[in-house]
Amino acid sequence: MNWCTRCVLPDTRPGIVLDAAGVCSACRAHGTRDEAVDWAARAAAFGELVERTRALDRRWDCVIPVSGGKDSTWQVVTCLEHGLHPLAVTWRTPGRTPLGQQNLDNLISLGVDHVDFTCSPLVERRFLLASLDRFGTTAIPMHLALFNVPLTVAARYDVPLVVWGENSAAEYVGDTAATHRLDAEWVRRYGAVHGTTAADWVSDELTERDLAPYFGPTDAELEAKGIEAVFLGEYLRWDPEMTARVAAEHGFRARDEGPRTGVYAHADIDDDFISIHHHLKWPKFGFTRSFDNLSLEIRNGRLTRDEAIARLRELGDETPYDDIAKFSAYVGIGTDDFFARAERWRNPDVWTRRDDGVWTIEGFLVDDWPWS
Repeated sequence: MNWCTRCVLPDTRPGIVLDAAGVCSACRAHGTRDEAVDWAARAAAFGELVERTRALDRRWDCVIPVSGGKDSTWQVVTCLEHGLHPLAVTWRTPGRTPLGQQNLDNLISLGVDHVDFTCSPLVERRFLLASLDRFGTTAIPMHLALFNVPLTVAARYDVPLVVWGENSAAEYVGDTAATHRLDAEWVRRYGAVHGTTAADWVSDELTERDLAPYFGPTDAELEAKGIEAVFLGEYLRWDPEMTARVAAEHGFRARDEGPRTGVYAHADIDDDFISIHHHLKWPKFGFTRSFDNLSLEIRNGRLTRDEAIARLRELGDETPYDDIAKFSAYVGIGTDDFFARAERWRNPDVWTRRDDGVWTIEGFLVDDWPWS
């Protein structure tokens, strides 16, 4: 593994590329973006988009995909401040937390109509296990649902605009050439779906009818209806601390006990199962959610690289044992079975097993890491 010399990301992170100076693509893009982007012009362009949308005089001006988290609260606040009449749409995670429900209720109370969409738990359990076994991730059902359900609702009710949050392709990978709009190609490349669509999961165990919520309208169908799906973060500069501040000013609550996964107490707090998605990056790629979070803090000038490494040392093992137990119970397997399935995805290009049986990563960023 090779590590970015500015942040704490390895070159094993999907999409990340290190240049000749050892600087990752995300850091390079962030360092030049404020010079390359005229944010005043982008904000004006969003205002023009809003005016065009409102002029259509539809029942709802826009669909906003929301979880109730800080970013979706920011999206709702921003759209309301611009005079839009939104329909908020949520894919309901089977692991929704009480705090997640509270924050979602708060978001709705800001003044939006809301659809809370639940997939069949019988199908979801089978899909989650299939995803874990086929690609070593539990996130594919989640991402296929959260990307497609809002688009399906927009198409069904002829809502002309879908307003997503940050463009993760730009913020986490540094691909500033990625489209500013969410389309099928963006989801395939950056949506954490391993390049699959719902059609790729049809089997004897999961029929096309079972998977209906995970299918969405095609780009051609959206274009025929005049529906645009845009990233708000491409018009207004996105920063997790900024969106957390705006959300808190409008009733959002962070987690009193501190972070549940990663280093932010205001992120990844609405879902008991999201920590498992992030944990599985550890055996596959040798990094966790904390590496991503701390790298954002470095890029935004709030931490030095040495401070971030010290923070990783303090965090140590981040295996979410309680959440893994909840997930295992939900899908109907034991925790030992979960760990056995996850172990099949340990990457031999990243990990080396010592004579005492302990797995280690040679040249790891934290030289005194407590391997166990």
